[in-house]
Amino acid sequence: MDLLNTLVDKGLRRELPTRDEALAVLATSDDDVLDVVAAAGKVRRHWFGRRVKLNYLVNLKSGLCPEDCSYCSQRLGSSTGILKYSWLKPDEASKAAAAGLAGGAKRVCLVASGRGPTDRDVDRVAGTIRAIKEQNDGVEVCACLGLLSDGQAERLREAGADAYNHNLNTSEGTYGDITTTHTYADRVDTVNKAHAAGLSACSGLIAGMGESDADLVDVVFSLRELDPDSVPVNFLIPVEGTPLAKEWNLTPQRCLRILAMVRFVCPDVEVRIAGGREVHLRTMQPLALHLANSIFLGDYLTTEGQAGQADLEMIADAGFTVEGADEVTLPQHRAEVRGGGCGSHGAGSAAGCGSHAEDGCDSVCGSHEGTAEGAAVPAVNEPRTDLVSVRRRGAGTDLAPNA
Repeated sequence: MDLLNTLVDKGLRRELPTRDEALAVLATSDDDVLDVVAAAGKVRRHWFGRRVKLNYLVNLKSGLCPEDCSYCSQRLGSSTGILKYSWLKPDEASKAAAAGLAGGAKRVCLVASGRGPTDRDVDRVAGTIRAIKEQNDGVEVCACLGLLSDGQAERLREAGADAYNHNLNTSEGTYGDITTTHTYADRVDTVNKAHAAGLSACSGLIAGMGESDADLVDVVFSLRELDPDSVPVNFLIPVEGTPLAKEWNLTPQRCLRILAMVRFVCPDVEVRIAGGREVHLRTMQPLALHLANSIFLGDYLTTEGQAGQADLEMIADAGFTVEGADEVTLPQHRAEVRGGGCGSHGAGSAAGCGSHAEDGCDSVCGSHEGTAEGAAVPAVNEPRTDLVSVRRRGAGTDLAPNA
């Protein structure tokens, strides 16, 4: 296929595809999906080899959010039955992080619900970052606290944060249909604040909210322009009790095409499969490793994920290796001198880092074990509510975490 050959050549040169080429990837048929994966896989292996970076989420504060993001189980007025608790103490958060690090995670993502942190909240998170860093050599720490005020990103950097996570989520044109309590411009501003402070930039999207192919291409091209070090790709999990509970729009093949498009547009960036891989990719998760070079290990913020040991076995069985703490994640031309595997940018570029508890790592993240032995197998495209389970273990509970 000439399209795929062209996209591979551009990906190896870090050349931006055209919008029509990106749209054409999303428009390919299910019959061609393996060809699409193979082509994007060449770009992934060129820049990242067969390494898979593991990330681990710690939900510092769950629920009680004043924002109205339609996809989020922690949103204002949520009736989802999720865990709700205030700030974990630094030792509690550090203990939760240790479980993920013991399972092979290289980065710990500290997330808190809410519109954004107060200065007191930043002090609290700074103490948690220091506690985790003191107890774990070489660990990367990413903070994900919502909209930042002036000076807060600098204070997180001073405390030892390596990265800041805040997603764009969807295209600017459709953002107002998803959230009304803040704007797309607010998110871009926070992304810029994080990058200006010298934090590694992480910003991504949520697919499956009823958006068009053009919307997906718009947000990914916007991310390319912002030039983040990592791009988390979340697949919406329609949690009961949220406005998007009926939006079951994704198939495994659709998810693979989306990941491939992101890889072609952002060839040398850490592409992370975030929420929803277990629910929407299901048994085709191993194929997604040929497109993305990073995943979350174990559970998500408010929903359960695949067992951590199953993640490790999947990576090994697919012929990939877990990236070590001593390995730099990004290609040399992006890698930062200060180490830890976080990337860097030239002066003047703008970026952000990941998502927020109101973002794609929350209600759109997580799943549970598959269909029980002997149970009927749902038809293709039928809602898989059986794969969605609210998290009842780990942070905020007395039960051991899944890592």
